[in-house]
Amino acid sequence: MRQELYPKLTVRLYGEDRCFGPGIAALLERVAQYHSLRAAARSMDMAYSKAWTILRRAESNLGFRLLETTVGGRGGGSAALTQEGERLLAAYRAYCRALERYGREIFQDYFPPQDAEKPPSK
Repeated sequence: MRQELYPKLTVRLYGEDRCFGPGIAALLERVAQYHSLRAAARSMDMAYSKAWTILRRAESNLGFRLLETTVGGRGGGSAALTQEGERLLAAYRAYCRALERYGREIFQDYFPPQDAEKPPSK
């Protein structure tokens, strides 16, 4: 018995190198939720140092900052998306939703349901 197939599209943005994709988008969404890169990384079971590395690489390739941070102290530090970071994340999510809709629309043209492949009965 054949399993029913479905599409799962993944979008990655490139400049000279890969600079933005689902991982950094999820990290930024968590930063917006927790107001902390450390808490965002922890919520994704990611090392804080890896989160910083991913963030720095993306910012370097994009040519602008994604986060504004304040150094911790008694109350701890904080992080927030820059305006450019917010715009990029919003545009990326909207683009992904549009591609998902289009992908579902055309999926049946290339991968028809099992019933459609059966010859008509006599």
